[in-house]
Amino acid sequence: MHTQNQSTVMEFILLGLSVDPFVQMLLFHIFLVVYMTTLTGNLLLILAVRTDKRLHTSMYFFLASLSFLDICYTSSIVPKMLVHFLSLKKSISFTGCAVQFFFSLFLGSTECMLLAFMAYDRYVAICIPLHYNMIMNAMASLWMISISWLSGCIISSIDTYLTFRLKFCGHNIINHFICELPLLLRLSCSDISTVNILKHVGTTIFLLMPLSLILFSYIRIITAVTTIRLGKSKAFSTCISHLVVVVIFYGSAIFMYGKPEHLVTEDTDKKVAVFYTVITPMLNPLIYSLRNNDVQKAMMRLKMKTEELRRICS
Repeated sequence: MHTQNQSTVMEFILLGLSVDPFVQMLLFHIFLVVYMTTLTGNLLLILAVRTDKRLHTSMYFFLASLSFLDICYTSSIVPKMLVHFLSLKKSISFTGCAVQFFFSLFLGSTECMLLAFMAYDRYVAICIPLHYNMIMNAMASLWMISISWLSGCIISSIDTYLTFRLKFCGHNIINHFICELPLLLRLSCSDISTVNILKHVGTTIFLLMPLSLILFSYIRIITAVTTIRLGKSKAFSTCISHLVVVVIFYGSAIFMYGKPEHLVTEDTDKKVAVFYTVITPMLNPLIYSLRNNDVQKAMMRLKMKTEELRRICS
C-alpha cells in the first residue's frame, strides 16, 4: 500500500450521530440538557459529601471521586459534540483528536478501575463488617483511587503515543462523534499489530479483570446477604445502584472494545458509545442519590445551608 507522510492528514471529520439537520438540532438540545444535568448532579453530590461529616467514610469518598471523574470524562467529549451539532464542518484537528483520545481513554480506564474498587469496598462492608474500618481506612482508599488514576494515565499515554505515530494516508473521515481507537486503526495505512496487541491487553486489564473482581465481590455479597435475617433490603440497596452503573458502563464498553475487528459496525458502535460516554456520567449521581437515604439527607441539609446563606447575603 502506498503511504504518505503522517502530516498529510491535518484534521479528521467526525460524522457524528446523524447527518439530518433537524435530528442534529434535536440531539443538540437533548445532549445539552444531559450535560447540564450531569454537571449539576455530580457537583451537588461532591458538595454534599464534602460538607457533611456524616458522609466522611470510604464509601462516599469513592462516590465523590467517581462524580469528579464523571465531570472530567463527560467534559472531554460532550462540549465538542455540541459544537459539531451546530457546525456545517464537523472537523477536529490532528492534535485535537489526539488530546480528546488521550483524555477519553485515560478517564474511561480510570473509571473501570474505580468501579472495581467500589465493588470491593461494598464486599468488605457487607461480608467482613467488623474489619471494615481497618481494611478500608482513609489511606487504603486514597491508594485505591491513586492506582485507578495512575494506571489509567499510563495505558492512555502509551496508547495515544503508539496510535498517533501511525501513518494516515489521506483517509480522515470517522463515522463517530469522538476519536475512538477501533475507528482510528481502520484509517491507518501502516502496521497496526502493536497497537492491536496493546488494545487487547488494555481490554483485559481495564475491562475483564475489574469486571471479574466486581462479579466475585457481588457473588460473595449475595451469598452473605442470603444468610442473614435482618438488613437484607438495606444491604441490597447499597449495592444495586452500583451494579446498575456497572452493567451499563461495562456492557457498552466491552461491546465497543472487546469484539474482533471484523465485527466492528460503525453505526451501531457510535450509538452504544453514548451509554458509557454520556449516559453513565449522568446516571451515577441520580442512581446513588435516589437509592441512598444518607445522600438524600445530606442533599437536604446542603439545600437548607444554601437557603440560609442566601437569606444572610440578602
